[in-house]
Amino acid sequence: MVVFEWVNNQLLKMEWLHNLITLLVQNVFELDVNSQVGGSVHFFIYDVIKIFILLAVLIFLISYIQSFFPSERTKKILGRFKGISANILAALLGTVTPFCSCSSIPLFIGFTNAGLPIGVTFSFLISSPLVDIASVVLIASIFNWKIAIAYVIVGIVLAVIGGTIISKLKLEKYVEPFVYSNKMLEIEQEELTTYDRIAFARDQVLDIIKKVWLYILIGVGIGAAIHNYIPESVINAVLGQDKWYSVLLATIVGVPMYADIFGTLPIAEALVLKGVGLGTALSFMMGVTALSLPSMIMLNKVIKIKLLVIFVSIVTIGIIICGYTFNAFSYLLM
Repeated sequence: MVVFEWVNNQLLKMEWLHNLITLLVQNVFELDVNSQVGGSVHFFIYDVIKIFILLAVLIFLISYIQSFFPSERTKKILGRFKGISANILAALLGTVTPFCSCSSIPLFIGFTNAGLPIGVTFSFLISSPLVDIASVVLIASIFNWKIAIAYVIVGIVLAVIGGTIISKLKLEKYVEPFVYSNKMLEIEQEELTTYDRIAFARDQVLDIIKKVWLYILIGVGIGAAIHNYIPESVINAVLGQDKWYSVLLATIVGVPMYADIFGTLPIAEALVLKGVGLGTALSFMMGVTALSLPSMIMLNKVIKIKLLVIFVSIVTIGIIICGYTFNAFSYLLM
């Protein structure tokens, strides 16, 4: 237990980096880390470096594993399962695809085109941006493993229930016809060498970091401002745990935004440190990542408005329920 705690603190929470940045801020920048300016500089540098290190390592490992499961093989695996077991498997597969919601949509189209039930593809679409291994480890590095594991369970349950409801409603007619008519060629996956897999993983790291670096910087910057400049009384007046509407407000505010989960995590961290309920902060994060406006606009190109409204409504209600649940039981996790 002591060994695990040491490894967790040094490798995930990176206490060595925290101490190093403290020395940097105090001795090089000559700032007091307990002051607003010094605290903000420390928060920004530490979180940015920590997130980029963890992100690069985790995406590399995940992508290397993912190289064994190309989309054709994934579709074949999913095609063997029926009913709720297919939804569960789709949600689980979504957790090993390090994509934002926009990047997941082409795979959603491919799965639907291949004949998979739309409920199964929606389970994948919900899970993929919401719960991936990299984000889980980052949540553990910022909060703790209890919260990270609870988040995974809640995200997968939301994806399974959402996809199952859509399956039961028989909404296939609300998918645009071209998704079904453009049949894809079944191309045998070429066997990759170890070098090919390493190159693929490296390219995935570079590609994903190019896509998310700006959101990480913005998110950490906002988190630093919240943590050091906005009074706790102001935040609690709007999003305090005693405010019944805090989860609703956080979810509604989060939905129209577009950012990766890696950019919203520092904001959630700062909100929790200021006394905002865990569920409220996570609801904001889930709303931003699962229902971003650009991804909904893209999705509307392949499904009709009625199905889009049903999808957004199911996920929004699910996120709100998750938020209130986390707030009610946060004392067990913190």
